Amino acid sequence: MIVEMRTYTLALGATGRYLRLYGEKGLAVQKRILGHLVGYYSVEVGALNQVIHLWAYDSLDERAKRRAALWADKEWLAYVAEVGPLVARQENQILTPAPFFKVADPA
Repeated sequence: MIVEMRTYTLALGATGRYLRLYGEKGLAVQKRILGHLVGYYSVEVGALNQVIHLWAYDSLDERAKRRAALWADKEWLAYVAEVGPLVARQENQILTPAPFFKVADPA
């Protein structure tokens, strides 16, 4: 199993709007296509105006297939066109759980 951690740095003051739009339009699409949401957070202390989300996959191949399906989805493309201008920067990391840690099953 791998976990992808995505960090979006948003325009100043855009966090509330971003989270509202994601909750209304983005979350359902991603859960349907990507599957296993591990966590979704906004930063309160430290580097502000950031949103961090984590998605679990069985492998890099599974991740690639699911991400390709996401970018082929018209509903997702419409959401990205609306929310994209709020995102100033994006960082991705692929994490592997420690041998003693099990990623929780999706809710």
